[in-house]
Formats: sequence, C-alpha cells, structure tokens
Amino acid sequence: MTELGIGIGWRPEIADAVEGLSGIDWVEVVAENICADHLPDSLTRLRERGVTVVPHGVSLGLGGADRPDPARLAALGEKAVALGAPLVTEHIAFVRAGGPLTATPQLEAGHLLPVPRTRDALDVLCENVRIAQDALPVPLALENIAALIAWPGEEMSEGRFLAELVERTGVRLLIDVANLHTNHVNRGEDPARALSELPVESIAYVHVAGGVERDGVWHDTHAHPVPPAVLGILSDLTSRVTPPGVLLERDDDFPPQDELARELRAIRAASTAVGTRSAGAAGVGSAHRHGARPSRPAPAGQLLIGAGARVSGGPMPAAPAAAVPEAAPRAGARQRLAVDQAALLSALVAGTPAPEGFDSRRLGVQARALAAKRAGVVAKVAPELPEILGKGYRPAFLAYARSRPMSGGYRRDALDFAEHLLVAGRPEDAMARRRLTEWWQDRSGSRPPGRATRLVRAARHALVRR
Repeated sequence: MTELGIGIGWRPEIADAVEGLSGIDWVEVVAENICADHLPDSLTRLRERGVTVVPHGVSLGLGGADRPDPARLAALGEKAVALGAPLVTEHIAFVRAGGPLTATPQLEAGHLLPVPRTRDALDVLCENVRIAQDALPVPLALENIAALIAWPGEEMSEGRFLAELVERTGVRLLIDVANLHTNHVNRGEDPARALSELPVESIAYVHVAGGVERDGVWHDTHAHPVPPAVLGILSDLTSRVTPPGVLLERDDDFPPQDELARELRAIRAASTAVGTRSAGAAGVGSAHRHGARPSRPAPAGQLLIGAGARVSGGPMPAAPAAAVPEAAPRAGARQRLAVDQAALLSALVAGTPAPEGFDSRRLGVQARALAAKRAGVVAKVAPELPEILGKGYRPAFLAYARSRPMSGGYRRDALDFAEHLLVAGRPEDAMARRRLTEWWQDRSGSRPPGRATRLVRAARHALVRR
C-alpha cells in the first residue's frame, strides 16, 4: 500500500505557504472550489513536483433522503481525473432537505449536518454510496462529521454505524479525529470506543483540525490550533493502525507559515508516538481503550488501494464490490428520512418549531452557528457587501437569515440579501444604497423587483416558515 504521508489542506489564502513548506507529501483541495478545466497554478506546480492532490467534496449530501445528483457526481469525477487523484472523499452528512419527497420547498443548510444513526438512514446512505461508487472513476472515502446536535431515538453508536456502512458497501473511511473530539465534548461519545468499533484497515486517511469552545459546546472551526486532546486521539488511532496519510485542515484565520510548520511537526510526532497518549486526552475512554477488541479485517474481496497511489494510464477503477450484497432501502425509508430531515433543517434555518425529541437549546446554538457561517461565507464570495454596508453588514445579514432560508447556494444568497435590503429601502445612506443597487444590477442583470414580484416572494417566504 502506497503511503500518503503528512499533508495539508490547500486553500488559496495559503497557497504560497503550502508550496514553501518542507516535508509536505500531499494536499487536499475542496472540490467545489476548483474547475476541472482551469486548475489553480499553485496546484499545477505542486502536481509537477509529484505532490498528490485529493479532491474533497462538501455538497453531495450522501446522507440525505434524495439520491445523489448525477451532475454533482460527474463534476466530482471530472476533478478527480483532472488532478490525477487516487481517490475522492466526501462526508456522511446531509446538506439539503425538502423537495418532492416532502412536497415542501427545498432548503440548503450551507453546512454538514448529522445523519440519524438509524436503520432507515443507514439503508438510504448505503444505496446512495453505491450510486456514487458506480458513477465515480476512482475509489470513494467518506468522513465522519462533527455535530452540535443529536437525533432522538438513535439505534447505533457512531463506530457501529460506520462499521456497518463499510461492511455493506466496501467504502473507505476518512476519519477526522477532531470530529471525534467534538462529538465527545458535545454528545458525550467516547472516541476510544468509536475507534475500537471501526474497521480501521479501511481508513484511507485521517483529518486533524482545531476548534474552540463557545456557548457551552465545542465548535469545529478549522480556524484554531489543534488542541492536545485531538493529538491524543490521533495517537490512539495510530497505536491501532498506521493510516496511509494524515492531513492538517485550516480554513480560516490562517497563521504564518512557521506556525503551520509547527502544527505539522506536532501531527507527525503524534502519528509516530505509537502507544502514547497526550495529557489532553488522558482518561478519555481509557476503559474502552484497554478493552478494545481487535480491528476486523477488511471485507472479503475488498482491496485497499493506497491513498498515495498515482493514477497512470487512465482513471483507477471504482471501489471493489462489498462482501455483503446490498438491498434497496426498506419501503418508505427515504420518505420517512426526508420528512425528519426537512423538519430539522426548517427549524434550524427557517425558524419553525423544534421537532419532537430535540434539545431546543442546542438547536438554537446550531441555528446561530449556521447563520454566522452563512454570513461569513457570503462576505467572502461577495466582499463588496461588507465594504458597502460597513459595520451594519453582519447584523443586517443575521436579521435577514432568521427568516430567509438559503435555497440556491451562497452567491445566490448574496444577491437575495442585497435585493432584500433594497426592497426595504436600505441602507439609509443614499450613496451606500446607490452603490448596492449598482452592485446588484451588475451581477443580476435585472432591475430591482416590482411590487407584484415582492408580494409573490413574501408569500413564498411565509409558506416556508409554516
């Protein structure tokens, strides 16, 4: 098995720093941030140096009730081929809900939300993974996500859920040890127990990232240094198996190059300190650690292709068939999941009542986090908005987001926000309002909406809030 080694998430803001770092064996790029026919020069240079580049998707929503979108799958596959990638990765999450299965407007989360660990959800996920594996030109690996909230009535632990997913589909795993830490703090789940239940030989690579505690919960920000507890979980994992690769993720508040280098050295040390655990993780799941059962072998017939292998002579074949035949989801499973996910997402982004069994306080924390993330991403994709609105941008956007769910991506969201302000006669400053009007017209190619259009849109938003 070819090893990936130590890597870092490539982001445009730190492209020069990544190229200048010594000891970088590979990088990962957010798939939705690149075009297959126009790769960033920095990635091209890295590839020419022999650095492996892995595309990491965030928008498939394989844990959602709908079957995967063929266009999104095709785009992800094209990027894998363009990068010569040995595999692609995605998440065990849902990112949108509603639509035909529920006869309600489709809503976008703009974030990775947890899948309920139930038989219905696992059946749907397995079929979605099968569809993705058949469509993609290279093997697929799926990542466990961080969660602020827990679904009521869950039937499996995280480790058991992931193990059954691997058994039934043969999919590889991308284990994020920072997410295991997040779920330990937020949901009381034992990272060592999760590791003991996983088929660790199916791990394609590992993510490591930082976060911060706020509002009584741990937020997986990817904008803070990696804490000792996360390095401790990494050490625990590497005492059980040697993963093909380990990667540092950083998505915001990027530090200087020398600080990134220090974090990478700490990750390398934790990855090689077999059998040791950092003081930050001491005591976390120690009873499970010593009583852990041996890792199970990969399913029969499942060839674990090294994540560092190069693609030559054309794309690699799709992941091999699983040992356990896959059946279709049970009757009604997709619709039941669709209804549950739509109700949760509507509560988070449209202000509808919390579904029964959820912690309403924790839902409030998650809703505020989603709105804050949405404001931050819109500010990045449309930096003119905070420039025009100044200090008023953030409170105005958060007020808008409380009743206006995102339904068409962040760029559409930026236009809708600007339109919302202009319809309301804002901002009050005439010069700022003129600049905002010109910005909106330049990007939408339209005149501000008339009275009839405003009434229709108001009615539509009222329906979403019901």
